[in-house]
Amino acid sequence: MSDTYVLVHGAWHTGAEMEATAAFLREAGHEVHCPTLAGNRPGDDRAAIGLADAIASLVELVESKKLESVRLVGHSYGGMVISGAAARLAAHIRRLVYVNAFVPLDGDCLNDLVPPPYVQMFDAIAAPNGNAVMLPFDIWREVFINDADLALAKRSFEALNPHPYRTFTEAIRLEQPLAALAVGKSYLNCRQDTAMPHSLPWHPRLSERLGLFRLVECDGSHEMWFSNPKALAQAILAAGRD
Repeated sequence: MSDTYVLVHGAWHTGAEMEATAAFLREAGHEVHCPTLAGNRPGDDRAAIGLADAIASLVELVESKKLESVRLVGHSYGGMVISGAAARLAAHIRRLVYVNAFVPLDGDCLNDLVPPPYVQMFDAIAAPNGNAVMLPFDIWREVFINDADLALAKRSFEALNPHPYRTFTEAIRLEQPLAALAVGKSYLNCRQDTAMPHSLPWHPRLSERLGLFRLVECDGSHEMWFSNPKALAQAILAAGRD
């Protein structure tokens, strides 16, 4: 049976970085879309675009393509985006899948959900850079893609782009808690993901906000999109299936 997946990238990424994983999903017979959100497209004004704009760009993609029974997959920051789009796309969604992704409550911004040192770092980077943030390579290498060798860490880092900081500081507005949504929900936890410290974990700290949800776990870092796309695709299929 063919299902429809929409893979929603995290901060500093575009849809292109989702394509290696998407290829394995397509090999399994599924339809897959990898949009690039507003704020991470070439020429986007990083100073002007906020979270609501990114959410609206995802809604427009799903509606314009008339996608139905969608498995909407959000990675990291992409969890904020799929959370904001969920109620607006309720008629189109079969399941929400969070891949080590943020699960907000109404009124949260992404910066509310990360350790204070991250916020301090982002503030310092954004101020002289037109309110755009970029992840320092040493953090990327040690905690985001810790399951890769140095060569892959460098190649993957070169694919990243400056990210609009307003998407981290703008509060999300949810019509109802995500736990109350009448749609299937899954949380995919990559066990060696230290992008959030294990003292402030993705799961169960954020996953439990989904209410009733399916937990799928696999071995890998925050950036399996680069380091092990095949294993990530297999885990996404386990998280997305009926």
